[in-house]
Amino acid sequence: MAGREHEPQCTVSLAGSTHPARASPEVGVIPGLDIPSFRCNLGIMYTRLLKRPVELGQSFFLFGPRGTGKSTWLRTQFAAADTVFVDLLEGDLYAELLARPQRLEALIPPLHKGWVVLDEIQRVPALLNEVHRLIEGRGLRFAMTGSSARRLRGGGVNLLAGRALTFHMHPLTAIELGPDFSLESSLLHGHLPAVPSSPDPRQYLKSYVRTYLREEVQQEGLARNLAHFARFLEVASFSQGGILNVSAVAREAALDRKVVENYFGILEDLLIAHRLPVFSKRAKRRMVSHPKFYLFDAGVYRAIRPLGPLDAPEEAAGAGLETLCFQELLAVNDTLGLDYQLYYWRTADGTEVDFVLYGERGLLAFEVKRASRVTTADSAGLRALRRVYPVAKCHLLYGGSRAWHEDGISILPIEQALPRLPTILAEG
Repeated sequence: MAGREHEPQCTVSLAGSTHPARASPEVGVIPGLDIPSFRCNLGIMYTRLLKRPVELGQSFFLFGPRGTGKSTWLRTQFAAADTVFVDLLEGDLYAELLARPQRLEALIPPLHKGWVVLDEIQRVPALLNEVHRLIEGRGLRFAMTGSSARRLRGGGVNLLAGRALTFHMHPLTAIELGPDFSLESSLLHGHLPAVPSSPDPRQYLKSYVRTYLREEVQQEGLARNLAHFARFLEVASFSQGGILNVSAVAREAALDRKVVENYFGILEDLLIAHRLPVFSKRAKRRMVSHPKFYLFDAGVYRAIRPLGPLDAPEEAAGAGLETLCFQELLAVNDTLGLDYQLYYWRTADGTEVDFVLYGERGLLAFEVKRASRVTTADSAGLRALRRVYPVAKCHLLYGGSRAWHEDGISILPIEQALPRLPTILAEG
């Protein structure tokens, strides 16, 4: 369910102070999934798949890259008057809690029984010791967001040793976008929630990348030389959807290999990149060993990837399509708690399947093709995988408009398949 209307403002009183908040939305439902809806910051309402943190009723972390909608989701899910919100992006409050973390308890009324929300918890890692104490001593429940667990671990604290669950917020998915989903737009601009309303999505994404470099990498001291990191990021974008060769990236960026390995670790800790391992369970053929690399969003990838007269546009477009399918599979699986592990499959002789999902629900394989017509060669990797793993359910996603089955393979148009991923993955 999607709608476009302006959203009224309200305020919520929090332990003696007031903070701006969004008004509660009307509730929409995805047929068959019973998923509530909420409004994004720019006034467009989208239904988010994530509901498990509230259903389970236990303290939790919600991690995700900046701009994926964590704060908006929290203000919608915890709109009750008895929720205490602590926004660590608020300068005075941040400075006070940084100097005196124990002040947190004073912000919570003595008889409070509702939720306590700590937005951007990684800014004050020492607060986790207070959270631990308040969970144990007062039985309070905390909802905590952050764009990285790196600073929390680096601050010498643990993630509450099992007293809080961990969830992730991803960019919007096709089913969440509803009628606003457009494959062409998604490939160019990705699925960050602010993109559909932006008058200039391309410029917004470039600003997003610059802000991440300045505020997440430079200000947090993750990289000593921002120019080196920016050059690395540009070179790394050419590895998108490909087997990662750290040494080759280091040579191209003219940086030490150890520095580049650390930079890749920073991208992963900030949740803006992923390494996809090879599927090798009970392998009957010799497999490659290196992971594939993906930035987390197709639009962010396109904003980072340089294009000039010597660059083939189809190369970036192909990697962008794979990225879109990867982020959709990752988000649907993670958000709905389907518990698949994501892999790719590639033998030493080069036979490959783009994505393999493996878990208690089954073994699923997905091959992605840009072409509007399917040839026998397009399904060669899937057929090879089925010979090794006969139980695998195979799907070929392509750029055409007709759906059919052939030789045990489900062939689906990409634009139809992505909104159906919750059902495809849930059925196993």
